[in-house]
Amino acid sequence: MKNYHLISNGQAITTLDTFKVFNPSTSELVAEAPKATLEQLNSIIQSARDAFPQWSSLTHSERQNYINKIADVLEQNSEEIAKIITKEQGKPIGASLGSMFEIGGAIAWARYTATLETPVKVLQDDENGRVELHRRPLGVVASITPWNWPVLIAIWHIIPALLTGNTVICKPSPYTPLSTLRMIELMNSVLPKGVINSVTGGDELGAALSNHPEINKVVFTGSTATGKKVMSSAADTLKHLTLELGGNDAGIVLPDCDPEAIAPGLFWGAFINNGQTCAAMKRLYVHRSIYDQVCTSLTNFAKSIKVGDGFEEGAELGPVQNQMQFDIVNRLVKQSVEQGGKVLLGGPLDNPKGLFFPITLVAIEDNQNPLVQNEQFGPALPIIPYDTVEEAIAMANDNDSGLGGSVWSTDKAKAASIAAKLECGSVWINKHGAVQPNSPFGGIKSSGLGVEFGEEGLLANTNIQCILS
Repeated sequence: MKNYHLISNGQAITTLDTFKVFNPSTSELVAEAPKATLEQLNSIIQSARDAFPQWSSLTHSERQNYINKIADVLEQNSEEIAKIITKEQGKPIGASLGSMFEIGGAIAWARYTATLETPVKVLQDDENGRVELHRRPLGVVASITPWNWPVLIAIWHIIPALLTGNTVICKPSPYTPLSTLRMIELMNSVLPKGVINSVTGGDELGAALSNHPEINKVVFTGSTATGKKVMSSAADTLKHLTLELGGNDAGIVLPDCDPEAIAPGLFWGAFINNGQTCAAMKRLYVHRSIYDQVCTSLTNFAKSIKVGDGFEEGAELGPVQNQMQFDIVNRLVKQSVEQGGKVLLGGPLDNPKGLFFPITLVAIEDNQNPLVQNEQFGPALPIIPYDTVEEAIAMANDNDSGLGGSVWSTDKAKAASIAAKLECGSVWINKHGAVQPNSPFGGIKSSGLGVEFGEEGLLANTNIQCILS
């Protein structure tokens, strides 16, 4: 069994205490992860603080070269990291959207981000003077990542922060720390000491990062409830924040769609990573004239998808990652049926064993049904009929979340006009959840604060300094 370590100042750090990481497919122990103390956390923060002056003094092009070196070393070790992801997270290694896909996305994201610039912006240059807007690094950035995409989301946090001259401490989820620890170990083989550091352990470490006076920014991806705690604890030190929180994305299918043609896109929009994705489609609204056909087409397509162990040949979806999330999914599906939902496929489990939950589709008339109003974050999709587009928009917006949404139609202009009325940060047309590195991504309402990706996401890791002469 491989030993995993914290990384501080470029060195492997051992801990007196550890915690167990289990394979959600088999319940077998994968490894023991290091459990840091608050004293060790303070030391790690200091190493990032000590590394900041030299790292921030490099030219932008020098840091771009380092980012490309990170991409290179991840590419060279991609299969190893993917296997770790599959063992601790459960997603199939060879699936079209599995752990090798995650690693490939992380590498591509790093390479794209390395191309971004932070040029000086001239606001005024005339006889009255010259005003230049410069971007300066913040200092030390704390990255707190979730268990659903442990490597890809860490890259989303880390790479823009490093490129803009910040040093970073990354705390992965205790459910899936191993792949992130290994990734940061590899990063340290190509970066100066102290530039990227890791810490693992309990929730107390996240709280300590959020209120620590030597942390200048927290970027957090996770639940809305935890995001609110991060925001509250960061208030005393007026930290910069980027919070990508829970989503309950709605998809709207217009009556001109071909149910058979859109079924694969609808399915993968909802069930990517077994539905354990913030920007997965969590609610599907279908015009009543084609409602039955869409339900049938989607059910038939879902039946063709193999669910199994992440190393099993042909498996496209794996287990729910942890017991707590499994219980949430099962409870919401049970409640949906108790309140009038009709199971089309799958359904709640009375005596579940293990963490494999069946692909579940539920026909629901009431928009207030628990499976509609609450984020399930798992392999269950409610399908709701509507009669008018105005009704569909109103039902889609009748939720505290506002991360993403989608409109499905052969008329892209009409779809775009509907998209403009949806209360969410991203809207896709004839697809769902296809995030990309050049498109700023973030939520409104209870789904977050700030954006990631693209130039806007990059600049969120900087302070503005104006020079007037």
